[in-house]
Amino acid sequence: MTTYRNIHGRSIQALSTDPTESVAEGQIWYNTGSDTFKSVVALEAWVSSSSNSTARYYAGRTGTQTAHIGFGGYLATNTPTNVTEEYNGSGWSAGGNMTNGRYLLGGAGTQTAGLAFGGDARPPGSNNVTLTEEYNGTSWSPQNNLNTGRTGIGSAGTQTAGLGFGGPSPAGNTASEEYDGTSWTSGNSLNSGRNSIVGIGIQTAAVGAGGYTPGYLTNVEEYDGTNWTAATALPVGQGGGGGAGTQTDGLVFGGNVPPGHTLTNRTLNYNGSSWTVSPATLGTARSLGNSTSSAPSSAAIAAMGDSAPNALLTEEYNKSANVITAAAWASAPTLPAAINSIAGIGTQTAALGCGGYQGPTVATVNEYDGSSWSPAPSLGTARYGAGSNGTTTAGLIYGGSGLPVPSAPVRAETEEYNGSSWSEQTDLSTARSYVSGFGTQTAGAAVGGASPRVGPSVAAPNSTEEYDGSSWTAGGNLNTIRFKASCAGQAAQTAGVVFGGYNNPPATLTNATEEYNGTSWTSVNNLLTGYGWGAAQSAGTQTNALLFGGHNALPFSVPTANTNSFAYDGTNFSTRPGLGTARGALGGAGVSTAGLAFGGNPNTNKTEEFTGETTALNVKTLTQS
Repeated sequence: MTTYRNIHGRSIQALSTDPTESVAEGQIWYNTGSDTFKSVVALEAWVSSSSNSTARYYAGRTGTQTAHIGFGGYLATNTPTNVTEEYNGSGWSAGGNMTNGRYLLGGAGTQTAGLAFGGDARPPGSNNVTLTEEYNGTSWSPQNNLNTGRTGIGSAGTQTAGLGFGGPSPAGNTASEEYDGTSWTSGNSLNSGRNSIVGIGIQTAAVGAGGYTPGYLTNVEEYDGTNWTAATALPVGQGGGGGAGTQTDGLVFGGNVPPGHTLTNRTLNYNGSSWTVSPATLGTARSLGNSTSSAPSSAAIAAMGDSAPNALLTEEYNKSANVITAAAWASAPTLPAAINSIAGIGTQTAALGCGGYQGPTVATVNEYDGSSWSPAPSLGTARYGAGSNGTTTAGLIYGGSGLPVPSAPVRAETEEYNGSSWSEQTDLSTARSYVSGFGTQTAGAAVGGASPRVGPSVAAPNSTEEYDGSSWTAGGNLNTIRFKASCAGQAAQTAGVVFGGYNNPPATLTNATEEYNGTSWTSVNNLLTGYGWGAAQSAGTQTNALLFGGHNALPFSVPTANTNSFAYDGTNFSTRPGLGTARGALGGAGVSTAGLAFGGNPNTNKTEEFTGETTALNVKTLTQS
C-alpha cells in the first residue's frame, strides 16, 4: 500500500503549533494542540497596492512584480505623456522621462534594461509610430525604429531580444518583427491579424493571445522564433489585457470582452496546451492597453488602467502557499473631538495627541493605547502647530501658536511629560510656530517653523535647535527655509530628515528633502511633488520613513488636502496606499510599518492606522468531507 512516507520520503510530523516558516505546498502535519491534521495549500489572489503618481492609461509596462516600470500612457487631458515610474514591490517612484510621449505602445525587458516601441503619439497623423527607446534604469535613449509603425502592438522578450507583433489595419496587422539590441528585422507573420493583442514570453517562445479586428477574438498563436502556430483558443474573445509568464505557464488578465467593449476583471491561466479561468479576479475590471511584463505567472502586476480612477490603481497577483495581506490604512477609534494642527508623540499603540486648534487654541492632551483614546493631563500652555517628539512616558513639546488669531503669539515654551504630568522647561532660543521635530526627550531637535506667525512677507527661520534634556542649543541651518514641513519623528537627533513644507516669501510649496547628521543638513533626493502641512511628526526614521496627509497645492485650504502617503528609504521616495480621509495639519506617530494618523483639517476626529504588507502561510485544517 502506498503511504505518505512512500510518497514524500518521511512520515507525518506531530507539532504542538503550526509552522510559520516556509513549508512546501501539500505538506501535512498533525497539530497535537488542536488534535487535527493540517496542510499548506496554494492559493491565487489579487491584492491592492500603492497608486502610481501620474494618472495615465494605456501605458507600456515591463519588469517583475518587485522591479517594475511603467512608461508613457495617455493623460486625462487627451495628450500622451513621456513620464516613467518605477515600482519596487511596495510603491512607485519617479524614473527618467521617455524621449517621446506615447500610449498603447509595446514593452519588453526589465526595470534596468527596458525596451519601448511603437504606440500612438498624437495629434492625428503621428499615430502608429515606429519609435524605439531603451531604458537603463535611469534614462531612455532612442534606438533604430520599427520597420512598420503601429499602435496596440503585442510585445514579448528582452531588451536585446525583443518581439513586436500585430497592430491596427483595416483587417488587423499580421506583421511580426524581432529586435536584437540594435535593429528590427521582419519575422514571419501572424496567421490572423489583430491589435490589442496580449503578448507573453520571450522572442523564441512567445504567445499572442486574443485581440481586436474589430470584434474581440479568441485566437491564440505561439511563436518559436521562426513561425507562428495556432494554439488553444481563449474561452471567450478578449483584448487589451495584461500578460505575464512564459509560453508554458502564462497569465492573461483584465481587458475588454464582448458585448461591445465591456471591461473584465477575469484572470486566465495557460499551461501551454489549455486555458483555465482562475478563481482570482482583479479588484477592479479594467483594460490595461495590452501591456506585458517579464514577471512570472505566479507574481504578476496590473497597473495604469483604462481611465480615471483606474489610471492610478495597482494590484498584485500571487499564486503561492502564502497569504499576502497588502499594506493599508484602516479606520481606528476616533479622537474625543475634531481638531487640527495637533502634535503627535509616540507609536501606533502608545501615542499622545497634544494641543491643537478647535476654534480656540487648546491645551488638551489625549492618549491612545491602540484601542481607544482617553484624556491625559493637559499642557501648561495652550498651543497649536507645535513641535513634538519622544514617548508617552517621556514626551517633549515646544513652540507653536496661541490666540488671538490672526495676530497669535508665537510660542517658545517647552514642556516635558513623564507619563503623569507636564513640566515647564527652558524655552526655545527662537519662538516659532508650525515647527517640526524628531528625536527623544533628552536628545531632540526642533526644525524650521515660522517666526513671527506666518504672514505674506514673513520668512520662516532656517535654524535647527537641539535639546539635551535641560536646554536648547543652536544646530545646523537648513538649506531650504520652510515651515509646515514634516520630519520622521522616530529618527535620532544625529540622523534626522525633513520633507517638503511651505516657503515664504515667496508663497511656494517645496519638495526639498534634507538629512541631518547632528551637525549639518544635506540636500538629498526630492519628494515626488511639492508638499506641505502633512503630519509634522511622521512615522519612521531617516532610512525608513512614512509621510502622510497634507497639501500638494496652494492655498493650504480644505480643497487641497489629500490622502497621499509616501515612503522614504534613505535614498528614494515611493508611493504607499493612501489615507481613507483627505486631510492636512494632522497628528502623526509610529514607525514606517505601523503608522498612526489622527485629527486634521478639514476639522476631523478620525484616526487611521497603517499596517505594512504581511505574509503568512495558508494553513488549512484537513477534514474528511
